[in-house]
Amino acid sequence: MIEATMTLRRSSIVALVPITCLILLPACGKKHQRAAIPKTPRAASAPAQSASRHSIPPAPLPVGYTEQGLASWYGVPYHGRPAADGEIYDMEKLVAAHRVMPFNTWLRVTNLANNRSVDVRVIDRGPFIEGRIIDLSKAAARQIELLGPGVGPVKLEVIAAPADVAANDFYAVQVAAFSVYENAEHSRDQYAQRFGTAQVVLKQGPTPLWRVLVGRESSVAGAQQLAERIRGEVKDVYIVRLDQTLPNPPAAPMGPAATPTADPHPQPANR
Repeated sequence: MIEATMTLRRSSIVALVPITCLILLPACGKKHQRAAIPKTPRAASAPAQSASRHSIPPAPLPVGYTEQGLASWYGVPYHGRPAADGEIYDMEKLVAAHRVMPFNTWLRVTNLANNRSVDVRVIDRGPFIEGRIIDLSKAAARQIELLGPGVGPVKLEVIAAPADVAANDFYAVQVAAFSVYENAEHSRDQYAQRFGTAQVVLKQGPTPLWRVLVGRESSVAGAQQLAERIRGEVKDVYIVRLDQTLPNPPAAPMGPAATPTADPHPQPANR
């Protein structure tokens, strides 16, 4: 009788072992596994919708396109003067200048130093300084605390693109700017003979500057190739959009071609 009871107890213990192991196995297994830490998701981006500070935006610009570089601002000397799109520049409005973005493109500009943002509308052309990608109005610069520093790193994002951008956009290469129109016209003639076409465009400011634009390319890539050909002899060249609303130069003087004179601004415009 005693032996039968002991045999029954041993059988019960043996029967409980698999059940206990099954219950404890998941918990025991977790103690020997390392928790998988999910990686931070990376933002998806397409080459046509983003650019580095030295690249040129595609055309037409898609909403969501981004660009990074340096921003500056301009105020009193240009306040009350016509912008490149023909409207009067008001430094207390949220507007900006960009070299190639279509007029009336809306941009969200974020100051990368403090993460403050402002929305601006493109109405002007510039800045014409290496590394800078946008010139803000005084009001826009104030909102992102850029007035004091004057220049700072920013990110641009297209938040609204104009619906009436012409399909036959053209681009040129700015090679110089002069305060004397005759000098600009002399330079234009020289480039036109070598590259087929060139024109003079007025840049309004405290001292009006006559910009010399070379070429008439139907794509940004074509303008970049032309810029590389010219860059061997002119260091600072800029790809710009050819706008129909830019002011025309004065009528050329009658008689013999004017002789170039001393010019205090023979270099590319400084904004």
